[in-house]
Amino acid sequence: MKVSLNQKILSRNDQIAQQNREFFAQNGILCLNVISSPGSGKTTLLARTIRYLGDRLKVGVIEGDIRTDHDAQRIRETGAEAVQIETEGACHLSAEQVAAALKVMDAASKDIIFIENVGNLVCPSAFDLGESGRVVLLSVPEGDDKPAKYPGTFAGANIILVNKIDLIDYIPFRLERVLADIQAVNPEATILQVSAETGQGFDAWCDWLVSYRAAVSK
Repeated sequence: MKVSLNQKILSRNDQIAQQNREFFAQNGILCLNVISSPGSGKTTLLARTIRYLGDRLKVGVIEGDIRTDHDAQRIRETGAEAVQIETEGACHLSAEQVAAALKVMDAASKDIIFIENVGNLVCPSAFDLGESGRVVLLSVPEGDDKPAKYPGTFAGANIILVNKIDLIDYIPFRLERVLADIQAVNPEATILQVSAETGQGFDAWCDWLVSYRAAVSK
């Protein structure tokens, strides 16, 4: 029997992902894998979320980028702990990289750990990191065709945030098309319209975080 290299990689990844999942469950941690295109506003969203939550929940962030630790620095400015992973060309994070980051973070003390994956709507969705759920971010400037072009990514989301909604009056973006396309591939997903820049929609987003954490911690 022949086993492809890709199968071996995914098999090992899944084993470590399960170990990560057990760690999160044992410590009552909500871990969310945040996936989006580059420039959709993931880091801005997380920074505002941390500030918005205040003392309600203790947050840590694992940052994935091909190069630089700029995003991790932005997260640390909020007072939250952040660990940077440089993938050096890889288009996604792996479960092993997440496991390594957990060892250098005070992970067990966190209520929520966000994994900000590498900006990409294809590769990250294929790799289980052991997360409790997936957040897919779609920004208004990148266009309204993404759910139809990348259905697998949107189908795997627990919540989909339409970000930069404050720009919708200035950019051709058919919200009704986005909602219909998401409904077609993932009718169970929660969809919220937010602006990480202005804070619009953040009450609903943070309420969802609190409720979802309670649900997965049972």
